Amino acid sequence: MQISQIIQLLETKAPLAFQESYDNAGLLTGCADWECSGVICTLDATENVLQEAKANGYNLVIAHHPILFKGIKQLTGKNYIEKALIYAIKNDIAIYAIHTNLDNIADGVNKMIAERIGLINTHILLPKPNTLVKLVCFVPLPNATKLREALFEAGAGQIGEYSEVSFSTNGLGGFKSSLLANPVIGTRGIREIVKEERVEVILPTHLQYQVVNALKSVHPYEEPAFDIFPLLNENQLVGSGLMGELPEPISEKELLILLQVQFGLAVIKHTQLLNQPVQKIAVCGGSGSSLITAASRAGAEFYITADIKYHEFFDADKRLVLADIGHWESEQYTIDLLFSIITTNFPNFAVLKTTVRTNPVHYFVGE
Repeated sequence: MQISQIIQLLETKAPLAFQESYDNAGLLTGCADWECSGVICTLDATENVLQEAKANGYNLVIAHHPILFKGIKQLTGKNYIEKALIYAIKNDIAIYAIHTNLDNIADGVNKMIAERIGLINTHILLPKPNTLVKLVCFVPLPNATKLREALFEAGAGQIGEYSEVSFSTNGLGGFKSSLLANPVIGTRGIREIVKEERVEVILPTHLQYQVVNALKSVHPYEEPAFDIFPLLNENQLVGSGLMGELPEPISEKELLILLQVQFGLAVIKHTQLLNQPVQKIAVCGGSGSSLITAASRAGAEFYITADIKYHEFFDADKRLVLADIGHWESEQYTIDLLFSIITTNFPNFAVLKTTVRTNPVHYFVGE
């Protein structure tokens, strides 16, 4: 098993194209063509976690947070980031980060939070724009079915919960090949009219290259005609936060207790309770204060996230309850998600969940 095989699995699940522009997901240290001796799943690739990997004889650490987030000009070990990077490099340990790209998929980090509190009918809270294009191509009628199958196989035709979505119309295509061409239909230098099918499919922007290659591999023409259009449509399967609902309404205090139990919380910071039943809930693991307005507009009665600043609590404005459960606390089950993704696909491979609690925040609750 090469590290590249595990990376391919992870990036099929959460493509790097889905990460935010400020992020640094991907392989941070090591080489993809190394043989993988084992995997440690963690939130943070700290030096302690890397030491744990070495002690187990493992050479791949998959972390949610990129330990190398901003550019650095020196590696002198002056902080925890440089110490971790030096340790990884000296001991040939690969670090792979899967951050906002895992946040931004419908069954990613936020789905783990939703499942812990029993949310149903979940969907992306703020869909990500500029992630879709439309491919329009033209093919002789007898070859249309084979072409569609190739496009679907390459990842085109997915809209929400529907796959193999396409639209077709029939018409006449005309062309005249040069004397240097090798036409499948017609004769060099003579205008030809062919009954063709116009096939339209939507696809994620990051799959454009492989879908076009699939088109060319099965199209009978020497020079197939196709158009690609950027779309303003939002991708309902990709974006920030998650919205869902409880099967039955509960009180705000009952929800706070549920959070305390499910996430092992010593404390929950929250805005004023509104003394009303709660059923519609929005969640966002990690720093999610930027989605407060989106949660309110979506009709959420309760928004669960972390890292809310003092003045941002005012943004609730008695329209919903904001609950800050802590950054590490909100994302702790991401470790289980990573473990599940790898073991489900490689059941006989050595994968461990870190035993190191990397949360740098501690709480004093009194004697």
